[in-house]
Amino acid sequence: MSSYPNMLRPLDLGFTTLKNRVLMGSMHTGLEETKDWNRVAEFYADRARGGVGLMVTGGIGPNLEGSVLPGAAMLSTDEDVANHKIVTDRVHEADGKIAMQILHAGRYAYGPKCVAPSAIKSPISPFPPIELDAAGIEKQIADIAACAGRAKEAGYDGVEVMGSEGYFLNQFLVTHTNKRTDEWGGSYENRMRLPIEVVKRVRETVGTDFIVIYRLSMIDLVPNGSTFDEVVQLAQEIEKAGATIINTGIGWHEARVPTIATSVPRAAFAWVTKKLMGKVSIPLITSNRINTPDVAEEVLSTGCADMVSMARPMLADADFVNKAAAGKADHIAPCIGCNQACLDHTFSGKISSCLVNPRACYETELVLEPAEKVKTIAVVGAGPAGLSAAIAAAERGHTVTIFDRAAEIGGQLNLAKQVAGKEEFWGFVDWYRTMVAHHGINVKLNTEVSANDLDDFDEVIIATGVVPRDPQIDGQNHKSVYSYIDVLQGRATIGDHVAVIGAGGIGFDISEHLVDDGESTTLNLPEWMSEWGVADTSEHRSGLAPEGPQPHPATRAITMMQRKPSKPGKGLGKTTGWIHRASLTMKGVNMIAGVNYERIDDEGVHITFGEARENPQVIPADTVVLCAGQLSDRSLADALEAKGKTCHVIGGADVAAELDAKRAINQGTRLAATL
Repeated sequence: MSSYPNMLRPLDLGFTTLKNRVLMGSMHTGLEETKDWNRVAEFYADRARGGVGLMVTGGIGPNLEGSVLPGAAMLSTDEDVANHKIVTDRVHEADGKIAMQILHAGRYAYGPKCVAPSAIKSPISPFPPIELDAAGIEKQIADIAACAGRAKEAGYDGVEVMGSEGYFLNQFLVTHTNKRTDEWGGSYENRMRLPIEVVKRVRETVGTDFIVIYRLSMIDLVPNGSTFDEVVQLAQEIEKAGATIINTGIGWHEARVPTIATSVPRAAFAWVTKKLMGKVSIPLITSNRINTPDVAEEVLSTGCADMVSMARPMLADADFVNKAAAGKADHIAPCIGCNQACLDHTFSGKISSCLVNPRACYETELVLEPAEKVKTIAVVGAGPAGLSAAIAAAERGHTVTIFDRAAEIGGQLNLAKQVAGKEEFWGFVDWYRTMVAHHGINVKLNTEVSANDLDDFDEVIIATGVVPRDPQIDGQNHKSVYSYIDVLQGRATIGDHVAVIGAGGIGFDISEHLVDDGESTTLNLPEWMSEWGVADTSEHRSGLAPEGPQPHPATRAITMMQRKPSKPGKGLGKTTGWIHRASLTMKGVNMIAGVNYERIDDEGVHITFGEARENPQVIPADTVVLCAGQLSDRSLADALEAKGKTCHVIGGADVAAELDAKRAINQGTRLAATL
């Protein structure tokens, strides 16, 4: 019997059956915008071969004004239909089903021609929208319905109408963005007319034997959003209008509550969907931070939904479902919710990928083919760079030996996993351990390697990582001073007043870890909800607690400093940096930029400002933590090069900037593909 009977159970939709209860949720990858339709097709076909029950594409615009940005993918011409048919044919050849998301961005569209129910500018876009008149609204309805018709012509099995996350249809629903007084505004019956009319017209256009998913915002998390009763009313009307399935949308993009970052508890919003179960007769899909088969099974077995949506986990591992069905869940490369290569890329105009799996969206380019000549390869360093290179090389058939001076594999990941809110890194290291064993890689831990030990290997990969940078502060050997490594390995005595030297990623990690004494709300959903001001939608409109966020009192006073005059945390992730800054601000962490470190003594850290070293201050501290950056550890690489031995240097040993695991894993995998 399967370990995941509910997740793997087919879902009968009447006119068609999905082979399991797993939806690959929509993701904006940027692939459609490349116009390389073979590449797009292979991305989706790879997930179809991996066993997912149904996929939804990234958002496709129904017209120019509704497209997320100029040049974004649309489906509006015969040429578009032919291109999309390349994708659907490939997916069907792989025994998969695929729906196309129709995304009208409304006031979120990044262009001067964006439209909305009212001329209210979004806080996340510089362009004020044009308020639509009645004819303009009819055009949008007609264009969305026509787009659905072309999707069917292109061979899609269905469409998903995007009605959540604060996009166009969602904007009509709430008084936060809809100030109209005509038949499209005012009462809730008027405000919900547009999504209902859109679904009706889509169903009329595509006929009966076609999947129509409606993505419904079940908790807006913005002021003046929908009530739970309004959500139920809309869901019931959407069902009557002809939807096949209702998918869960969580939070508007402008909401100041994290919804998918790694610090959000797993399945944190499944309860939102569960509240709607039984209120409609069509299947419901739940979403957000469901990243393992066990979590998916738990969500389904406890009646939270009929189906689960997992988007980013399908970037991390295209074979997610097949591995789970084969009893090899421990072989699934884990989504750690970092957003670094997916959403951060999307919102920076880059092609999305995955920190854990750099082949995601590069399936036609980064190919791990069997090696023409089997080589013996030494990898020195068992951090993410070395491990990714070793596993990819072994997958190609090479004989690989990993050396590391530490007692366990993982490198800096073993520090990251100690940080409150980064518990997903434990599973990441476990997965590496599983894959190293699976590929028969020889591992030699507690081993210091010299250049002379590597003579007999055909290839040598140096992934020796980084060492902390010496900040050269007078008094840094004071008894109160520790490195971030001391803190995360439990070797530091932490007082009530902490000064953190450095406000990069590690400085923020240390501050978040110490401000709560290492206790993590990520593992406690009620406490996390209280901390961010999330409330029961039955009791409070939009799911926002009237008292706002209620963070637990900080365990200790923390001051974080940096030499740079820029805003602390400026270099953090594009989609997650605000969460870290907000979290520490809520806990009263003091952040100071543009400082000169004069000295450390019994009083604390003495600082001044500017080239003239003005405004001297003392930051009282009984503990000082050094997070002042890293330097590449190239000593072994230099020794090898000195004796004429060629080696490949990757990861932190190559570039030490901010312990960039995304770059390290990508670099290791790409190197291994060439050996």
